[in-house]
Amino acid sequence: MKKLSARRRHPLAAVVVLLLALAATGGLYAAFAPASTAQADETAQSLAIEEGKKLYTVGCASCHGTGGQGTSDGPSLVGVGSAAVDFQVGTGRMPAQQPGAQVPRKKNIYTQAQIDQLAAYIASLGAGPITPTEKQYSVEGADVAKGGELFRNNCAQCHNFTGEGGALTKGKYAPSLDGVSEKHIYEAMQTGPQNMPAFPDTTMPEKEKKDIIAYIKAVNGEETPTPGGFALGGLGPVSEGLFGWIFGLGSLIAVAVWVAAHTAKAKKS
Repeated sequence: MKKLSARRRHPLAAVVVLLLALAATGGLYAAFAPASTAQADETAQSLAIEEGKKLYTVGCASCHGTGGQGTSDGPSLVGVGSAAVDFQVGTGRMPAQQPGAQVPRKKNIYTQAQIDQLAAYIASLGAGPITPTEKQYSVEGADVAKGGELFRNNCAQCHNFTGEGGALTKGKYAPSLDGVSEKHIYEAMQTGPQNMPAFPDTTMPEKEKKDIIAYIKAVNGEETPTPGGFALGGLGPVSEGLFGWIFGLGSLIAVAVWVAAHTAKAKKS
């Protein structure tokens, strides 16, 4: 009987070989596999910033400076955040047609994808309010009555109690909120555009913003009844009474003058 020259393998040898094989396979996968989700997101963000910078150079740099630092024709954009860009550009206020006391809302000239790219570039200049998600500004489950109370306490002084807008000082005004999207109303409260004060979450929580949006949409909705008839922009009984005095009494005076003039002519003849 021949003597066995080969040594018996250890029972764990097969396990070690298997682990080494798996490690080698994992290393190859890590080397040749596609980029991870985080890397892909980072790449997409970098591309958005790059494209946004191109759009900024063409449409914004002449007023706000090549690096967003601001000039005599436009304020600095460092730290305004993506929410401010989405609001200003999304409502057509920017780029502005001409300087003035207040930049009015007009037709938007950018697509939403371009706005997102511009917002990504401006956000890269400094931290600021972030563009809200649909969940943040959705009015689902909002308290309309509470929103009315908040609106009257914080907003009605300028926008009047139905959000129809009103005059301010030196050519400025509070714009009408009729037809403004939920997202843009939320962003306006976040960022405080032009003459409006900002209401960050530390001052006005997200839930209260949603309640206010729900109230604005309720009082300006197509199905909202107006039992008072022609509301003159919802300004109330004072303006409507003044309207009646000016035009109603004015019409009566005009009729009286006309009758008197024709009566005098009849007597002369």
